Amino acid sequence: MTTVPPLFPPHAVSRLRSARLLRSTRPFLARGGPHGERCGGCRLILSHCLCHLRPIVPTRAGFCLLMAEHETLKPSNTGWLIADVIPDTMAFGWARTETDPALLAVLADPQWQPYVVFPGEFVAPERVVSHLIAEAEAGAATDAQAEVAATPTKRPLFILLDATWSEARKIFKKSPYLLPFPVLSLAPEQLSRYRLRRSKRDDHLCTAEVAAICLGMAGETQAAQTLDAYLDVFSDHYLRAKQQIKVSWEDALHQQLAALRTTANTEL
Repeated sequence: MTTVPPLFPPHAVSRLRSARLLRSTRPFLARGGPHGERCGGCRLILSHCLCHLRPIVPTRAGFCLLMAEHETLKPSNTGWLIADVIPDTMAFGWARTETDPALLAVLADPQWQPYVVFPGEFVAPERVVSHLIAEAEAGAATDAQAEVAATPTKRPLFILLDATWSEARKIFKKSPYLLPFPVLSLAPEQLSRYRLRRSKRDDHLCTAEVAAICLGMAGETQAAQTLDAYLDVFSDHYLRAKQQIKVSWEDALHQQLAALRTTANTEL
């Protein structure tokens, strides 16, 4: 299976994938998809490529993806979509026995206020926060909230554990460098729209859906809506390619994304 060069320069997840492929001892073959040429920019077969629809929305918020070993190789991975849309997206492969010094440098960068995005029910209460910097109360009850309230000029950096649920729990428990940071616990009201992998629970959101919620909490409404729309179009193309169905380029999903891209370009 050959790969066609992407239209855009490689972003953080793309570079991480390339590095992972170089370490592979045998070719990675995605399950369920047709064989043939794939686009290096969107990982889809050429007839369903959506690179020309890619929206780029600069934001004050940033993302730091900690990715499980094989996650970058999966064509259905949605951390890739976050890096497509949000320029300030960094990605690092996770390993229990070693930590990338570049990751530690990012976490120590004074411009950022890191938040580990993880369910609060699995975390000590004193670490859990439900508000971002601008919303933190001056009289915050916990140490984590007080620290966030004391640094109002920092940019939010959302640390997302891009992995299966069991892998994400392992990453969270075995990454001591995450201990100094507050844990942002989300309470999403919507059910997941993600259709590319099976989950036993409809309230388990994919990585891009979590990122969109984080952007909304940070006041990045345009970016949140754009990422959601881009995820919907990507999922549509992915499933149509898998089922060998032509893309409906003028449907409501594509029109919504086009409108958001136009708005984003106007505001740049």
